Amino acid sequence: MTTRQRVAVVAFDGIRPFHLSVPCAVFGETSDGAASPFELRVCAVEPGELRSQAGFGIVARHGLRALAWADIVVVPSWRDPHETPPAPLLAALRRAHARGALIVGLCVGAFVLAEAGLLGGRRATTHWRWAARFAQHYPQVRLDPDVLYVDEGDVLTSAGTAAGIDCCLHLLRQRLGAEAANRMARTLVVPPHRQGSQAQYIELPVLATARDTPLTKTLDWAARHLDAVHSLDSLAARAAMSRRSFTRHFRQHTGTTVGQWLLAQRLALAQRLLETTAQPIERVAERAGFGTALSMRQHFGTALHTTPSLYRREFRGG
Repeated sequence: MTTRQRVAVVAFDGIRPFHLSVPCAVFGETSDGAASPFELRVCAVEPGELRSQAGFGIVARHGLRALAWADIVVVPSWRDPHETPPAPLLAALRRAHARGALIVGLCVGAFVLAEAGLLGGRRATTHWRWAARFAQHYPQVRLDPDVLYVDEGDVLTSAGTAAGIDCCLHLLRQRLGAEAANRMARTLVVPPHRQGSQAQYIELPVLATARDTPLTKTLDWAARHLDAVHSLDSLAARAAMSRRSFTRHFRQHTGTTVGQWLLAQRLALAQRLLETTAQPIERVAERAGFGTALSMRQHFGTALHTTPSLYRREFRGG
């Protein structure tokens, strides 16, 4: 892709610095210091210096007119779920969406998208703490409060804080491929791919230092042997755990099911192989554990809305 994609990030008085920094880091920087494939502009809702919740000021060079310029518009949060966003912001979002821009609402930014009327009849998510208010205030939206992010094609919403990173990396993966997203994840020192369907809140997260538990060793092994047949029972046996205990610990550690985790791992490996090798589609399907090209094609269609061949052509030019 040679044309730089234009990203407008909405800043406002009272913004949390972390929320603003997430899309700026993912779309405004590169992992190797090369020119970014995105052109990013931070645009202010209010004129003048914006005050962050951390106490320092932010000066944005652009205003809401930047939303008419952007291919992607990110609302990284909102200062108060009880406050109706300004009418000029809502109108600018509607116009951007109507002309085909992708609109992203991170965390409480989902409230802004809903208030603009962009989520009616659609699935969406937001921070679990504000889910009850969201559901009460926007009953026309099909809220899923238990997931990290929701991709509805032309609008995306995410849960709070770090889930915004997952959502932005998901979008980066869509636009530039799995390898680009993985490189950025390594730069940010975060997991390269967490499924949107993964739970927002994991009850007992396994510490990153606990790498030598039976569960983590089993998951590491399975991720290196995706071409083999795996099941809940086979993985539980490898970890020397009962089916019930393995299921409980797996859910606590990953926030998802064994089947969903395996599918996400296989899709990610297939994407990397399609991007970085010239191996035949059939061989990629075998290495990723799909068994047949037909099976991989079906999963690509459901999860990525494309085919392996089209995916390869898009990201490798052939």
